Amino acid sequence: MTAVCKMIILGIDASLRSTGFGVVEVRGNQMSALCHGRIQNPPSVLPSRCLVRIGDAVEVLVEDHQPDAVAIEGLVYVQNTRIAFTLGQVRGVVIAVAARHNLPIYEYAPRKVKQAVTGLGGAGKTQVGNMVKAMLGLPEIPQADAGDALALAICHAHNCRGVQIKPPRQI
Repeated sequence: MTAVCKMIILGIDASLRSTGFGVVEVRGNQMSALCHGRIQNPPSVLPSRCLVRIGDAVEVLVEDHQPDAVAIEGLVYVQNTRIAFTLGQVRGVVIAVAARHNLPIYEYAPRKVKQAVTGLGGAGKTQVGNMVKAMLGLPEIPQADAGDALALAICHAHNCRGVQIKPPRQI
């Protein structure tokens, strides 16, 4: 009898007000979602408190699910420098939590994630959500931020199996 490879991947779609998360378990050729959702921060919460709340929530996810790797979206081009700066801060919090737990962190470009999930690098959110639902056997399409986080975890799972040619950037 051969052993089945098992891996748990935490996908994070970083955002100050609605950070998506998804934990995917891979067993051989089977994938399932262990949990998914979003870390919401209302507009009334100061950005510094949002960062603390995100860090605390990611800490709980790591402790509860003991992932083998963390997959996050790579840096994306945005025209607004304030948004870019804020996104960088959120990514930094997530990376710091993962690094504190000695987890490998992988970055994926949005086009690579869409391609891994739908086969099309230019796929829309609806297509990604439908494919995430189908691939993980979810009862309904996940909320957009959670769906993006699950798609990041799926992308990493495919990459680890050699589906993608170019290796991801590990931080």
